[in-house]
Amino acid sequence: MDYRHIANTVSDNLLNYSKDESGWKMCKKTNEVAVFWRPSSEFAGNLYKGEGIINGSPEKVWTCLKPVPGGLRVKWDNNVKKFELIQSIDDEVSVCRTVTPSAAMGIISPRDFVDVVLVKRYEDGTITSNATNVGHPSCPPQPGYVRGFNHPCGCFCVPIPGEPSKTQLFSFFQTDLGGYLPRSVVDSFFPSSMTDFYNNLTKAVKSFKEN
Repeated sequence: MDYRHIANTVSDNLLNYSKDESGWKMCKKTNEVAVFWRPSSEFAGNLYKGEGIINGSPEKVWTCLKPVPGGLRVKWDNNVKKFELIQSIDDEVSVCRTVTPSAAMGIISPRDFVDVVLVKRYEDGTITSNATNVGHPSCPPQPGYVRGFNHPCGCFCVPIPGEPSKTQLFSFFQTDLGGYLPRSVVDSFFPSSMTDFYNNLTKAVKSFKEN
């Protein structure tokens, strides 16, 4: 499987999502983030977009955010229980397994996801994660977890001109949780989990700055 090619395609998709303003409808707004949705072109669900400003430089935000085993993400992100590196493809691309805990008061049981992840930096200082589901021979479905599928998803840490200690963070999620979940549960889960994501990331970056 050409993981690098898949990752590059995902990167192109996410860049298009970030530039395309059409069809988005706001579904939740807090002090930290505005969450929008539109129907996904990848599967029979929704594509969600989060937009918010984080008080921290892109590098600091990325340090808290980056999806790596042993990183800070598992300490603050309630939806990530564990990251495992399955295969390193090159300096920018890897195949990872993410384990998520049960959610929505136990209605959503623990999941795992196997994704190719590309970390890409742009000339303007933007740092991005770009991921989508893949198969990998050393990571078949495992007992105790429902295998979910991430369609093109990721985050953009964008510098704000003239404000080096702030970051504009765009996040994109379109996840097939697998199993047999009522659509209403799925549709209410993602906007709430994304606001929690921004709230907890904001706190993590603040505490990181103070260390």
